[in-house]
Amino acid sequence: MWDAILGILVIGGFFVLRAILATVFFYYLLPEGDRCPNCDAPTLRVESPWWNRLLPKFRTSWCYQCGWHGLLRHGSITPPSPSKQLTEHGDRR
Repeated sequence: MWDAILGILVIGGFFVLRAILATVFFYYLLPEGDRCPNCDAPTLRVESPWWNRLLPKFRTSWCYQCGWHGLLRHGSITPPSPSKQLTEHGDRR
């Protein structure tokens, strides 16, 4: 009887430990910031009340260049680039 209980505890403990290690591994596998993991373009934040409430340490993102959508970790945000119209025409004073 005790052998069965001990076996169930050991197997259950390994199962829980594996789940915790996989969660930590995949957390650090996700990119940090707002860059797309496929094409390295800045992504747009998408509001998803269900995901944002369930996983508050992640941000739901969508890449408008390649169409990727998924979760990213919070991190530094890419500063906006100057407008193309301003860089082409310069300052007209």
